[in-house]
Amino acid sequence: MRIRRIVTTREGGRSVAPYDSFNLGDRVGDDPDAVAANRRRLTRELGLADDRLAWMEQVHGRTVAVLDAPTPEPVEATDALVTAVPGLALAVQVADCVPVLLADPEAGVVAAVHAGRVGARVGVLPAALDAMRAAGARIDRVEALLGPSVCGACYEVPAEMQADVEAHLPGSACKTRSGTPGLDLRAGLWQQLTEAGVARIGVDPRCTVEDRTLFSHRREGTTGRFAAITWAEPEPEVDPAGGSAR
Repeated sequence: MRIRRIVTTREGGRSVAPYDSFNLGDRVGDDPDAVAANRRRLTRELGLADDRLAWMEQVHGRTVAVLDAPTPEPVEATDALVTAVPGLALAVQVADCVPVLLADPEAGVVAAVHAGRVGARVGVLPAALDAMRAAGARIDRVEALLGPSVCGACYEVPAEMQADVEAHLPGSACKTRSGTPGLDLRAGLWQQLTEAGVARIGVDPRCTVEDRTLFSHRREGTTGRFAAITWAEPEPEVDPAGGSAR
């Protein structure tokens, strides 16, 4: 299978301030018609039917939903989606949390994970890996992308919170740019993936607070959500005479 991964930005949509403009979040107070138009444009640009892009009602937990068919409505109260259905794309929305895209290209199993501070602390990523394994993936074949999120230098937290998260997600504790207690969730998730046996890990290094082409709740308060999306599609069949058979 060929694995596709994309990360949107905040540019090129219908939403107006403070959601300007390509907001894909439908639970942040934006005009529902604008969000629907932005989502339609997204599926059109990706070459997908509207029902081939699955969304979640994210709640900062560790629940994983496994999809065996397209779903017309967002999956309720979940923070990770897994599927082995070719061409079924999975989306995670964020505005500082870490979007994690996972895939076993050989098995054609993909996952989209919403790993904010709370979800990462309670183990949403290991839960997603377990669900992928149950769907036919092998962890040693899994590829991971840790998408844009708030970086450790910008993520100041109380010392007690830092210690608590570090106890559950080792490797996440850090100091901010000003020397105060901070959290680098991507570093902790990297360590968690490595310890689980995932060897192929990529990181989109952009910080949502620093990069104004991305939405950031910490920077702006009321704002939109960008998305990280993944799906598996079959490799093109090869014509014996040369070129693609389709």
